[in-house]
Amino acid sequence: MVEKSYAWADGARLEEHTKRKHKILREYFARYLAVRCQYPQQSRFRLAVIDGFAGAGRYACGTAGSPLIFIEVLRAAVEQFNIRRSAEGMSPIDIECLLVLNDLDATAISLLKSHIEPQRALITSEVPRFHLHVEYRNTEFETLYPEIKSLLDRGRYRSVIFSLDQCGHSHVHTATIRDIMGSFPSAEIFYTFAIQSLLAFLARSDPQLLKSQPNHLGVGPDDLRPLEGMMNNQAWLGTAEKMVFEAFRACAPFVSPFSIHNPEGWRYWFIHFANSYRARQEYNNVLHQNSSMQAHFGRSGLNMLSFNPVQGGALYLFDVSGRSQAKEQLMEDIPRLVTEFGDTLGVGEFYETIYKMTPAHMDDVHSAIIDNPDMEVITENGGERRKATTISPTDILRMKQQRSFFPLFLGPETGTRK
Repeated sequence: MVEKSYAWADGARLEEHTKRKHKILREYFARYLAVRCQYPQQSRFRLAVIDGFAGAGRYACGTAGSPLIFIEVLRAAVEQFNIRRSAEGMSPIDIECLLVLNDLDATAISLLKSHIEPQRALITSEVPRFHLHVEYRNTEFETLYPEIKSLLDRGRYRSVIFSLDQCGHSHVHTATIRDIMGSFPSAEIFYTFAIQSLLAFLARSDPQLLKSQPNHLGVGPDDLRPLEGMMNNQAWLGTAEKMVFEAFRACAPFVSPFSIHNPEGWRYWFIHFANSYRARQEYNNVLHQNSSMQAHFGRSGLNMLSFNPVQGGALYLFDVSGRSQAKEQLMEDIPRLVTEFGDTLGVGEFYETIYKMTPAHMDDVHSAIIDNPDMEVITENGGERRKATTISPTDILRMKQQRSFFPLFLGPETGTRK
């Protein structure tokens, strides 16, 4: 596959899949800051944002690229948080951000500086509680990564976000993703991966996985041309998604392998890596707010990839119809999961388990718990939750003594369920 490079000097065109990615990125980053800055006692929050393929900052139409999106969201957050805090009699909060912007294209970096520096000057004079430090680099990301890691270590940054919007598939190695996620306890990565590059990627990074899937895609690693005609094939999407998940699942505790859905078919994955179930929980919620922008083919309950692509599945677009089907599946999946642990399970441990595999919205998960006739939610004080919106990570999920959900054990002689 010949990788596409942006003609930044002539004004790069904003493509539909990029527009959709940026909308999700903007909304998720706003939620990220809201969650991380929610405590009344908090007076400062520090983070680092690394944009490994930053581009020039704006497209030909004037729309902001990812570097400006990060700055715009940060500025709005600092202003909004402190207006609310002042109104509620709380102390103000300062946000300190190290923003590292890199691109291999020297022209792009030059243009990027012309877009960033006026914004930084305005922030210095107008938003004194937003402390922004920008570092520019112009090199290959893999070559730069050791320097970035050293910079983050010296600054003792624990909360880091990497935006790795590469062309193709070869500019960021899986070993680097694993190192990022293992080195920083509150790390998250947004990683773009070209679907058409899937087989070439697997041939390089995980040939055994590729060999184990000889029939599903119908093509070999040396013949990518047939993929062009399969971008709208749902069964192909399901198989490919499962392969991508298998290739990346060891990189982080929580991996979201969903593809960008657009009128021309599925051409890119926008993969989210996180170390915290809370991050995955919020990411799922943002996807549902942007229904049909990302696509998943398979199950919609707790175990999104536990299906055989050859036997079929369903397209899940995070929309109203998908959420309705998901809740039906969750009503079965959740009590079954709890019984695998016994008859009780802490909500925090439940979250840690389910968000490794589910695309479900948090509200749908909570509703399926409260509405389930076989389950109850017990508080730390021994009371019972009655509303889905009040469920807390410190609560306990408990199976009721009399229940319609039959146990998992099989009868030793008849093979029937007891």
